[in-house]
Amino acid sequence: MNIREYQSLAASTANKTLGPMRPIVACMGLAGEAGEFVDEYKKVVGHGHPLDEDKLKKELGDVAWYVAELCTAHGWCMEEVLAANIEKLRVRYPEKFTTANSLRRIDVQTEKESR
Repeated sequence: MNIREYQSLAASTANKTLGPMRPIVACMGLAGEAGEFVDEYKKVVGHGHPLDEDKLKKELGDVAWYVAELCTAHGWCMEEVLAANIEKLRVRYPEKFTTANSLRRIDVQTEKESR
């Protein structure tokens, strides 16, 4: 399955009756699912539980669903959003991640300077 197929299939399971509340509900869902993902790690680090990779995969899938839903609600192609993110990271880290480039945030500085 590719990203466009995933976005289309995810959209087929979305509640389309929400109207203008659709992206707001998706934001809340994304935050909730990200919290559930983090909670699994908290259980490992803070409570001594074994790492449940199947649970992590399911929660991360839920995060992906809400990202797709946000893209769809805004009329964006998820593939283009992801490609733009990679381009931003290529500008920020042209060869590889470095702390110096992270501190300089090249793309953010360039954007601020152009305003």
